Order: sequence, then structure tokens, then C-alpha cells
Amino acid sequence: QVQLVESGGGSVQAGGSLRLSCVASTYSDGINCMGWFRQAPGKEREGVAASHRRGGYTYYADSVKGRFTISRDNAKLTVYLEMNSLKLEDTAVYYCAADPGCGPWLKEDALSVDYWGQGTQVTVSS
Repeated sequence: QVQLVESGGGSVQAGGSLRLSCVASTYSDGINCMGWFRQAPGKEREGVAASHRRGGYTYYADSVKGRFTISRDNAKLTVYLEMNSLKLEDTAVYYCAADPGCGPWLKEDALSVDYWGQGTQVTVSS
């Protein structure tokens, strides 16, 4: 069983930056794709960004393209999310997620994700 542990959430003013980290407890093909979903109050959980360990494939939601950057260190089983130019609408609980493939992000199907972290709050204020 894989456990995902996130860190790096917090509060920031609009226009600021935050960096999230997520480390997996063990390697398996079940975490080939690692990334982030987020959930704002009253809204569904949505895919933000994902990275596949093979081939350098990355996915970004349209709402974060050009502002967020996902990267991973396979040796450390860690994925990072660099968030710049943060907006009020980025406020949400951010969940690290892992799956054998990046389909859950592409299909916007959070329910099909195999592994979840506990979530970390990101609050952007004006």
C-alpha cells in the first residue's frame, strides 16, 4: 500500500507563490503518474497537474497553465507543484494523487484515482 504525504500549503496574498511537495512511501507501477487535484468549498475535486515518470509527460488544467509547474524527482519518489501568480480562485484543499496512468486527470475522474494524500490547505487572499 502506497502512502502519500504532502507539505507546503499555507496562506499567501494574491500574486504570490507557494510550493507543494508530495512524497510517496514506496515505489510501484501504481504511482507512475503523480500529481495534484484540488477541491474548493462547494465544488467538485478537479485535476490541477500531473506528471508521468516515463517520457516526461505532463498535464495541466487550463486554469493553471503558465502559472503552475509540476516536477518530480523519481529517485526521491517526490512530486512538486510550484504555484506562481496565485489568484483568489486558487484557494482550495490540494490533494496529492497517484495512479498507474494519468487518465484520472485527462478524464477529470477523481473517483478513479488509486492513491490520495491527506490534503493541504492553500489560501489566497487579496
